[in-house]
Amino acid sequence: MAEERITIKSQHQIELMRKAGRLTAQARAYGGSLVRPGITTREIDHEIGKFIRSHGGYPSFYHLYGFQGNACISVNDEIIHGVPSKRKLEEGDIVSIDVGACIGDYKLDKHGVAVGGFHGDCCGTFACGQISEEARKLIETTEAAFWAGFEQARAGNHVLDISRAVQNVAEAAGYTLVREYTGHGIGRSVHEAPEVPNYVPERRLGGNPRLVKGMCICIEPMVNQGSVRIRNRRMPDGWIVPLTADGKLAAHYENTILITEGDPEILTQCGD
Repeated sequence: MAEERITIKSQHQIELMRKAGRLTAQARAYGGSLVRPGITTREIDHEIGKFIRSHGGYPSFYHLYGFQGNACISVNDEIIHGVPSKRKLEEGDIVSIDVGACIGDYKLDKHGVAVGGFHGDCCGTFACGQISEEARKLIETTEAAFWAGFEQARAGNHVLDISRAVQNVAEAAGYTLVREYTGHGIGRSVHEAPEVPNYVPERRLGGNPRLVKGMCICIEPMVNQGSVRIRNRRMPDGWIVPLTADGKLAAHYENTILITEGDPEILTQCGD
């Protein structure tokens, strides 16, 4: 991704990104409203997919890279990329719901993946019933880290200004940030250049691109309660779900952002 060309969106494309972002945010909010003890992650996923399709969009993650679901639903120590299943949520769980929605002139390839169109991407971590104060603090800090990064998403700044802000907030609270996965550009593909790390690497092959008006990026802190180390769970179909190595909780928060001449704009917001 780091070697790909960064795309600048036209005003028409930005309007389409706003529409995709709004639908994505609505799907995230709807999915979050379904989180309760006893429901399965597959039931939540089914409802999210039905919601997106019924509103004229298509789930961006459906069969993307071989993923078997409409949304990534990750529970407790699952960091990201959780596969919807028969798993029933329990009181005290924390549940990350990562949603993408596509609108516009997309076509479906032979695997049912949306190719083209314009995409939104966002995630939130939701409480299942009553959760511990430690879990609540983790969720709140993860969101605070996002907002710190968001404030640096301004034309003239650089990608690592975002990374530094995210890292400062999370680590000041005693948490660690996943190294293996990053934020990213977005547009006609779910994942575009540039990569947007959640920490400042000592060496960065992709450089430190300057932010310019018309760029669309996803800022998405992935915060571990304990060790920075991860372990991978390989699903029967070969899909990989990263988990915290020590079994402690992880939280994830993400929005799609437009770089403007002034304040950054969140595209994944529900509106009225």
